[in-house]
Amino acid sequence: MNTIPPRFGYQAAQSQALFDEGLRQHMLRVYNYMGLGLVVTGIVAFIVGNTPALYVPIFQSPLKWVVMLAPLAFVFFFSFRIQTMSASTAQMTFWAFCAVMGLSLASVFLVFTGASIARTFFIAATMFGATSLYGYVTKRDLSKFGSFLIMGLIGVVIASVVNIFLGSSALQFAISVIGIVVFVGLTAWDTQNIKEQYAENFDQEAQQKIAVFGALSLYLNFVNIFQLLLNFTGEREG
Repeated sequence: MNTIPPRFGYQAAQSQALFDEGLRQHMLRVYNYMGLGLVVTGIVAFIVGNTPALYVPIFQSPLKWVVMLAPLAFVFFFSFRIQTMSASTAQMTFWAFCAVMGLSLASVFLVFTGASIARTFFIAATMFGATSLYGYVTKRDLSKFGSFLIMGLIGVVIASVVNIFLGSSALQFAISVIGIVVFVGLTAWDTQNIKEQYAENFDQEAQQKIAVFGALSLYLNFVNIFQLLLNFTGEREG
């Protein structure tokens, strides 16, 4: 026998439907921010990478180190200041970061062919989409993998810095393989975190900032997957 009064059952179903719709809108907002961010990055990278008057002063001078390290500075700034930022400031900072990342990624157009860049982008998008979808729909708690993924990320960063001085192709191969695994895992983990944060009932301003920061996390995962895949699928300019 059903012991739940019909009106309470209806209210529970209606409340769940409203929550599901709100979550769907929140995730769409996150993916829209991320997608637009990639568009901004791609446009800036393409223009700079195909304009000698722009890329020569940047990549043939010490300025290249500023351009390469600037995105990292933005990430640290974002991470430490997100709590005190307004939602509009967080958005503007995100767009600025995407543009700066475009400057940094312009170098790929100087090294790899356009066809291989497009092919790698498609492969990266497929991998990202599949793992992000898994992170969204799975009932499995991925938080227990978080510490291992973070340790893996730290290891990849340290090894990458060391290899700047060593220039070892074998180490670069290992970094690329491990890095792809780490960032694919982080994509699923971050997606689940973004989904769960929505359930914490933040106000509208906080939800907006969470959406921007979530977009930043997924954006970074995608860009890193793309860059690491280029080491395998990218064809260098003759």
